[in-house]
Amino acid sequence: QVQLVESGGGAVQAGGSLRLSCAASGRTFTNYPMGWFRSAPGKEREFVAGITRYERSTPYADSVKGRFTISRDNAKNTVYLQMNTLKPEDTAVHYCAARFREGVVSSTASWDVWGQGTQVTVSS
Repeated sequence: QVQLVESGGGAVQAGGSLRLSCAASGRTFTNYPMGWFRSAPGKEREFVAGITRYERSTPYADSVKGRFTISRDNAKNTVYLQMNTLKPEDTAVHYCAARFREGVVSSTASWDVWGQGTQVTVSS
């Protein structure tokens, strides 16, 4: 089984940056697409970004395109989310996820393992 642990969340002012990390342990990390999702108060969990096994595809939600960058270091079993030009609407608990099938999809139901989440708070 795969275990995921997120870190790097915090509180920043609008326009600031944060880098989230997700460390994976258990089964072979390089076998799986990875994704970042977020859940704001009163809202459903939504897709933010995903990355296929060898970074051939990195889809993003429209709301973060041009501001966020997902990457992975397979040697370190870690996936990252670099978040720049943060906005108050980015405030949410951010979750890392792994998928035991090919491809990146936006549906939360299609992802198999989740981390515990890390809080990101952006003030105006």
